[in-house]
Parts: sequence; structure tokens; C-alpha cells
Amino acid sequence: MAESHAGAVGWTVRGDRAGRAAVMPGAGLRGTGPEVDAAKTRRPCTRPVPGSVNESGPVLRGIDGDKVSRDPAHGQIRQFSQTELAYDETKRLLDDPRADRFTTVTDAVGMPPADTPVSTAERWQGKALNWTVLAGSTFTHLMTWVLGVAGALGLLRLLSLTVFARAHVRRLTRPRPGAPWLREVDAPVTVLVPAYNEEAGIESTVRSPLASTHPYLEVVVIDDGSTDRTADLATWIDDLRVRVIRQPNSGKAAGLNTGLAHASHDIVVMVDADTVFEPDALHRLVQPLAHPAVGAVSGNTKVGNRRGLLGRWQHLEYVFGFNLDRRMFEVLECMPTVPGAIGAFRRDALMGVGGVSEDTLAEDTDLTMALWRAGYRVVYEESAVAWTEVPTTLRQWWRQHYRWCYGTLQAMWKHRRAVVEVGAAGRFARRGLSYLAVFQVVLPLLAPVVDLYALYGALFADPVQATGVWLAFLGVQLVCAGYALRLDGERLWALWSMPLQLFVYRQLMYLVVIQSVVALVLGTRLKWHRMQRSGTAATQQLRRPAPERQLSSR
Repeated sequence: MAESHAGAVGWTVRGDRAGRAAVMPGAGLRGTGPEVDAAKTRRPCTRPVPGSVNESGPVLRGIDGDKVSRDPAHGQIRQFSQTELAYDETKRLLDDPRADRFTTVTDAVGMPPADTPVSTAERWQGKALNWTVLAGSTFTHLMTWVLGVAGALGLLRLLSLTVFARAHVRRLTRPRPGAPWLREVDAPVTVLVPAYNEEAGIESTVRSPLASTHPYLEVVVIDDGSTDRTADLATWIDDLRVRVIRQPNSGKAAGLNTGLAHASHDIVVMVDADTVFEPDALHRLVQPLAHPAVGAVSGNTKVGNRRGLLGRWQHLEYVFGFNLDRRMFEVLECMPTVPGAIGAFRRDALMGVGGVSEDTLAEDTDLTMALWRAGYRVVYEESAVAWTEVPTTLRQWWRQHYRWCYGTLQAMWKHRRAVVEVGAAGRFARRGLSYLAVFQVVLPLLAPVVDLYALYGALFADPVQATGVWLAFLGVQLVCAGYALRLDGERLWALWSMPLQLFVYRQLMYLVVIQSVVALVLGTRLKWHRMQRSGTAATQQLRRPAPERQLSSR
């Protein structure tokens, strides 16, 4: 009596020139005898086809796992389930006088039997293989969940940005019963322009607020130890409203504090030395300060030198990323950053938080968070438009975004205790810091692994499904980006570069976040990297006036 140990009976039949056949049970069939205990077989028969005979000997036709086109001379495999057919076929085969030997598949291919003792090294090799397979299976299931969660969070962020941006627009354009109508702000303004080796654009930057529609202002240029003609060019501007202060090189934060000490007015506007204002931007920017609870106002920064693929990608980043985020942040009252390119502040609020801190490389983010913790509100004025110059090479882009990300992480860590505070500070931290932690730190850290797993699925699993999911996600992003461009009065033609942005630009952003987190954990001290300016913000900006909109009362 033969016995099956693997739950199924399978044979490989090889013909020989003498007409005899060697039949090898593929599932552990042992011994010889007139019949086989087919009741012990468990796998169902998928294609039970009677055997036939050719010039090489008996032939058993294929089953699942065995190709129908296999040459019988190279062996066949047969499986039977617990049926009468299995018994009959097995008995007929064993009774075949031309089959004189039955053995296992392992013996037929020259491998030792399954019950052969193995050495310690071989045993550990087997265990290592099993652990590797288990780890691979666990990783696959884990990444499936991570991919699903990351995709859901990404879609949730896009939908949230769109919904809150729409709510922001309604808040500004629709009258609210009982909302007070605040007076127009015509108070004098001090514009601070910190500069270090900015001769390429300093003259355009200083002249733009001088041409503003705001009636009363002064411009204070703080030359931070420049080695070029920055201070001279600013001094040669023939306008009594311009003052130039020279100091040894001390950094941007120190320069702003020097400017604060020389400011003559209660409203202070900070502007980068590569930024150019629209004529009405300054007046629109200071209007929200009519509300006594507002301590700072963020303007609408646009990319002036958007020619070239890198410039277009940054244009989309500013409109779809920064500006759409700011609309949501204002609705949720958790604005984390007033950009250094264009921002208005109460001077007494700045002095109350100790001025501009030098603790982080993102002094604008650090200052904004400090104002929230001091009890002030921070809002966004989208109609105050300024044009800024962005990096034109990947090296400059990497340095700028690395500094931004590293400084933001520093500011988040510095103000982490605000999460447990009460009032406006606590609301800001629990909403704003949580958003930054999830969508600008955690997800970018996981994104490269998720993208690689998605690429693996597209290549080796189900490419149609993977491609469909990616196209659906791209479609949602295109719709949201188109809405952001429409809100900012921009043309939709920039959307053509978004698919390429997802493949290249987004991966670079992830690498910047990873490098910043690693540098912060290791305690690496990052120095300020200055970007090489060309002064193109003024010459290449799109001179389209901001859409006319009634000043909001907020």
C-alpha cells in the first residue's frame, strides 16, 4: 500500500526507449503495490484526462500547474482529488506492466528525501529563508496599509484646502450681518529692507514702495556688511523718505532688529531685498491692522521669474502650496508663517515678543509663532501682491528649501509647548503645528518608500490598477491647482507642468525634508546660505493688477 504525505498525488511519467516508464509520485508517494489509497488525496482535480500511449510509453495529460503543451518525453504531473476517478486512474497506472518503479519527485531530480537530516548550517539557512519570506510578507501588508493611509491623507488635505479656500473667499466677498466696518488705515508705515550683497535688485525693491499709493511711509535699508554696491545704490536714490543704515555682517534677524530700533512709525512692513511691490500692495497689506487683535498680516507672494521648468514648478508651489495653505490657515486661525518677502506688523507687538529672534534659520516662522503665543491674531491679505525672485538652479533651490525646512523644524520644536496652552495660542499650536507635523514632516518622510512600493505594484502587480489610481490622484490635484490659480487670477496654462512636478519636484522636496530631519536629529548647525540674485523679479514680473476687491473688515 502506498501512502500520500502531502495531501495530493502527483506523478511525473518519463518514457524510455524500451517502452517502460518510471513514474514518480510528485507529492511524496512511497513504495509499490497494486493500488493507491486515493482517499488521502485532498487537492481537487482540475483537468482529469485519461492517459494515452505514444512511442515513448504511457502519458498522463496535464493538470493545474502543468502546461498542456509539455512534451510527454520530458515528464508529466497528475493530481487527483478524493473521487472515484482518482482511485481508478491510480489503480490503472499501478497495474501498468510497463511501469516498474515508483519514487518521489525529489529523488527523480537528484535531491535528498524530505526526511533526510540536515546540518546545523543548513537548518539555519532554512530558518533564515523562512524569516525572510515572513518579513517580506509583513512588509508588503504594512506598506499596503501605509499606502492607503498616505493616499487618504493626501486626498483629505487637497479637499480640505479647497473647502477652506472657498470659505475664505466667501468670508471676504459676502457681507456678514453684525460684522463691524473698520476704518481705513492711513497711518504712516516704516518699510524695513535688510540686504546683504543685493546690488542686482536693491534699487527696484526700494523704489517699489516709494511708488506706493499709501500716502505716508519711510524706507529703511539695513546694509548687513555687504561687499558690493548695495548700500551705495540705495543711498543714491534721491528721495528723502529713504534711509540707509550700515552695520557689520550679523545676519538677517539682527538687521531687522536694527531696523526696528530706527523705525519712526507704529506699523512696520518687512520686505526682502529681491521683492517688488505692486503699487497698491502696501496700502492693502496694512488694512487688516485696523482690528486691534491683529498683530501681523501676510501678503500674497508671487514668482516673478517663472520662465523655465524650475520657475514654473515654483510658481505652482507658491500658488497651490503657500497661498492656498494661507487661506486655510486664516479660516482655522493658525497661520504659521508671515513670509519675509511681504509682511506687516504692529511695532509694539514686535517689541513685546523681544523683536526678531536669532534662535532659528526661519526667523519669519519663529516670529509668527511668537506673536500667536503672545495673544495676537495673524491673517492673510491676498490682494496685497508682491513679486519675488526664486532660485534658477537646483543648487540654489536646494539651499533655500533646506534652510526653510530646517528653520521651520527648529521653530516647531521651540514652540512645542504651545500645544498645551489655552486660548488663541493653544488653538494655533494644536491646529497649525499638528498640520505641519503630519503633512510637512511625517508624510514626506514616508513618501519615498510609498512611491517605490507603488512603482513596484505598477511594474509587477497590477499595472492597470496602479496607473488608474495615479491618474485619479493627478486629476484631483489638477482640479485643486486650477482652483488655486483661478483664485489668484493666474492663467491655467501652468498646469501642463504639474505631471512632471509630481515625478521630479516632489521627490526633491521629500529629500530636502529627510535631510533636514536627519541634520536636526544629529545636531548639525546649518549656516545661512545666500542665493545669487539677478534682479529679474522686477523685469520679468507679470504686470497684471490684483483683482479689485472691497477691503475686508475681518
